[in-house]
Amino acid sequence: MRPAAARALLGSGTDAGTLLVQDCLSITELLVSQDAARFGSTVASQDTRLEQLEQQTGPLAEYAAAEIRLHQAAAQVVFNQEVRGAWSLRRSYQAMQRVTERYPNYLPARKTLGMLQFFIGSLPEGYRWFLRLLGLPGSVDTGLANLRRAATQPNDFQLEARLVLALLEETYYKKPAAALALVENLHREQPENQLVTFLLVSQLKKQHRTDEALAAYRARPSGPAYLPLPYLHHLAADLLLYQGQYPASRRENELFLRQYRGRHYLKDAYFKLYLACWLGGDAPAAARYRARIGSEGRTVLEEDTYAQRFFDDPQPLDAILTRARLQIDGGYYRPALATLATFRPTAATPLRDQLEHLYRRARALHLLGQPDSARVLYAQTIARAGLVPYYYAPQSALQLGYLYQLAGQKSTAKAYFQKALSYPKHEYKNSTDTKAKLALAELK
Repeated sequence: MRPAAARALLGSGTDAGTLLVQDCLSITELLVSQDAARFGSTVASQDTRLEQLEQQTGPLAEYAAAEIRLHQAAAQVVFNQEVRGAWSLRRSYQAMQRVTERYPNYLPARKTLGMLQFFIGSLPEGYRWFLRLLGLPGSVDTGLANLRRAATQPNDFQLEARLVLALLEETYYKKPAAALALVENLHREQPENQLVTFLLVSQLKKQHRTDEALAAYRARPSGPAYLPLPYLHHLAADLLLYQGQYPASRRENELFLRQYRGRHYLKDAYFKLYLACWLGGDAPAAARYRARIGSEGRTVLEEDTYAQRFFDDPQPLDAILTRARLQIDGGYYRPALATLATFRPTAATPLRDQLEHLYRRARALHLLGQPDSARVLYAQTIARAGLVPYYYAPQSALQLGYLYQLAGQKSTAKAYFQKALSYPKHEYKNSTDTKAKLALAELK
């Protein structure tokens, strides 16, 4: 994340390794900045590097070319060239397959191929048909095997393989401790590494350890040598929102919006700004930020889709339930239960709020290590929800699946994972379906 210093060390050679690292630098700058003005020159430079690599032979040269194709696919998809991106992905995948066939013991190729195989294999069925049409078969088991091989045996990209594997297992297989331990060790070894700091803040946030995440954020390396990372401010805004520090959260998201040039996370940022102002008692500012949700950004990411659904829904949020949700997200489970205790549903309470009340209580008790009480409330959420298009019932089914899986009751766990998949439409369907599908595969 210090591109000038990296380029000074790298030099301007045209060997395969130098070309690959040059491309890593340029794609990082493009994707972190989300600056559309960089897109054309970045892709043109990638084409030049690919032409130079065509004149070289050996596993590193072929791997570098396939990796640069993957970088190009990412850039094209992010900047709205989805068809070109799909074609670049196909060429990268097939090229990486050829590297593993020609050089079976060249582990870096297994790292990238395994990652692609896993993600394609774990996609919900509604997306996989398109990739199958492109000739991109996926397999979760094969992908994990390739990743583990690259992560456990020495090679130039072993650390990257270890990180990818750990983050996948944390997200999809409920193995948070291993991912956090790896990132914490890296942070101790490389406190000046901004990318590792970002991973540390992100992992602590995902694991509801808000105080530690904010401490890591405040101690982050900074200065003109580092590539600006606006998304860190967006993460910090969430963390401060969890703590009820509404003016500070607002400042961080406003800083994010000033620095960020992309179109993703905008709806989410304006939604969080709305929450900070609404809960903080600034109604005029809350109304201004709410209006921006509808006019800014895209609805590709689930966070932005959720924000847009809030904007489109005429039913207002409930302040008590919203505060409780933020407290649970931040890891403040007992304060959340105290907040929820002040909620008094009546016959006139909207069904959405009734469901959220049940679900939030279930989550707080679950995360406090009270699974029996949580199970009852998750089941009540499912029973009361029917097929309304809110995420509380499918998420309850997913969590019940995990609880019964942990208890060794595989048939019951399977039934709940299948139920989680059965809901036709809700805010977090893609991620919920992926997790349920992978959990079912693990039960076989």
